[in-house]
Amino acid sequence: MSAQTGTEASAPSTDLAVEFYRLMSKVQHGDKRVRKALSSGEAAMSYWPVDGQEAMSAGAMLALADGDQLVTTYRGLGDVLAKGIDLEGYFAEILGRRDGLSKGKAGAMGICDPAHGIAWTTGIVGAGPLIANGIALAAARRETGQVVLVSFGDGATSIGYVHEAMNMAAVWSLPVIFFCQNNAWAEGTAYDRYTRAAQLSDRAVGYGMPGVTVDGTDPQAVYDAVSAAAERARAGAGPTFVEAKAYRLQGHYFGDAMGYADQEELAAKRSDPPFARYRARLIADGTATEAELDAIDNEVTAELDAAFTAAAASEPPAVDELTRDVFSCNGSELAEPGQVHAVLPGGDTEEMGLVQAINRTLDRAMAADDSIVLLGEDIGDPSGGGMFKVTAGLSGKYGEGRVLDTPIAESAIVGAAIGASLGGLRPVAELMFMDFLGVAMDQIANHAAKVRYMSGGRKGAPLVIRTMVGMAAGPQHSQAFEAWAMHTPGLKVVWPSTAADAAGLLKACLSDNDPCLFVESMKLYYGGGKGPVPVADYVIPLGQADVKRQGSDVSVVTYGVMVHAALEAAERLASEGVSVEVVDLRTLVPLDLATVLKSVRKTTRLVVAHESVGFCGPGAEIAAAVGTELFGVLAAPIQRVAGTYTPIPRAATLEAACRPGADQVVEAIRRIS
Repeated sequence: MSAQTGTEASAPSTDLAVEFYRLMSKVQHGDKRVRKALSSGEAAMSYWPVDGQEAMSAGAMLALADGDQLVTTYRGLGDVLAKGIDLEGYFAEILGRRDGLSKGKAGAMGICDPAHGIAWTTGIVGAGPLIANGIALAAARRETGQVVLVSFGDGATSIGYVHEAMNMAAVWSLPVIFFCQNNAWAEGTAYDRYTRAAQLSDRAVGYGMPGVTVDGTDPQAVYDAVSAAAERARAGAGPTFVEAKAYRLQGHYFGDAMGYADQEELAAKRSDPPFARYRARLIADGTATEAELDAIDNEVTAELDAAFTAAAASEPPAVDELTRDVFSCNGSELAEPGQVHAVLPGGDTEEMGLVQAINRTLDRAMAADDSIVLLGEDIGDPSGGGMFKVTAGLSGKYGEGRVLDTPIAESAIVGAAIGASLGGLRPVAELMFMDFLGVAMDQIANHAAKVRYMSGGRKGAPLVIRTMVGMAAGPQHSQAFEAWAMHTPGLKVVWPSTAADAAGLLKACLSDNDPCLFVESMKLYYGGGKGPVPVADYVIPLGQADVKRQGSDVSVVTYGVMVHAALEAAERLASEGVSVEVVDLRTLVPLDLATVLKSVRKTTRLVVAHESVGFCGPGAEIAAAVGTELFGVLAAPIQRVAGTYTPIPRAATLEAACRPGADQVVEAIRRIS
């Protein structure tokens, strides 16, 4: 599977050659129209020119079927115009107008037009291939016959995401085309200053896929390579890496004078632009006359100008649009007040731990909905169902096509889950420890959490990310980052304290239309969360706290492991005549502030407790919200109980001092009782 250099393209038919020209003209004049608007002051925005890359987009997009999917990047004008995007909606979007595809919320970095096969655009260099894998996984799972082409620049090949994605696509034989538009520049860095690879397609062999390098100024050469890759993918033979080489004739961004380039080389390249060269070739070989090509240019420019003019005349989005589309149904970080709180069903129960309750919930959900797939490291039965056996037995029951053991690559896992959700599946991705959230945070915060907003509410990312807060494992395997997650608009955050809650909350997450981070506590795996779980199916809606113990003197608001510490503290203080109410938040986003306020209004005293770092933690937000709302009601200062401002130490004595427990809760209550 060594890389090849495509030296000669097949001779195009007259019709195909003219269609190449038409798409190249569309890209060339579309790019010019945007740059003209920026130069004249008609428009003001960020823009990344594609002058010199017209043949790449034209050849590649023409090689795809209408239903095939495109994932592109912020320098994507050529790709999306050649794929057939709604022009007025596209221009209005990059201008930030109300009539844009996403109501002006995403701009050029978030173009999405599913009706024309444009699945997603990312502004994060190299991140697209991870998501493309998931879209391809969904296509393969649903047997749609679709191929996914992911377009990225040569600079992106220096980023680990691309390599993670190529490896995963090859291992799973996904119908993906990795299309590298090598325009000789990684922003302002020349090719030979960031790699020693003779050609980027040489890297394909390392992942067990074909790689080919072609002349990116020849649309036929690009078309032939992408056509062969698409045929291979459709036949189930897996991915291909196609490198198309050209030279970017404009700066990295509009206004970049390319002072970093060799000016003689740049002038020579600009004197022989690919579009003009291809036009001259068609005239010289008799494929088309000058008048026929002029007619195409005139038709294309008129269409582009009309669309751009209409887009520029569109109004900016109204300010009330700002808070829409963060969550489905225009929800917010706070739960809707006045909800009727769910109660657990009566009838038979089973004594279960957290692990068994989650496993049973996943099992039942997968039986009822074949769009649910699981992704994670070692989660299949050959590996024992994960380190903590949460998924044990599921791959044997539902097959390895639905319980996918992944490479050790957290960004690739979450990226594939995002793409799969865009493709119609409901994936559950496992991150073995919450510490690894940091490895995948780009995909979580910049992609999963923003899909709904950046698509203007047209798409969502209904996926669940399961993760676990460890213990006795030191500074890199025991951290809790829920504050980080709560600070990410568009991401729901759930943390159960009991097996019964875990079952009902996970079932809610599995049917939610937004991405959910489902946090589990390792300490609760080993007995702390064990208890009766109803045999009947049930849902605990997100955004509903639970009063685990009624009280009248002080409210302790907490979640996860600390619920049990609070209950122990309440039991100890009861003998002293102090009545403690324990409120288990269960869901951190959306936060059930109404239940918290109701409790504190009754008791007039509040202790907020969590095991993660106290400084800037969730307790600070809750304390601020309660203090603002109930300032005149509070009988004492709000107390916070939380972890120390240190990493989690490995030594047991230090970890015990780092993490709070019942003793610290008792002390806090006594200070204000």
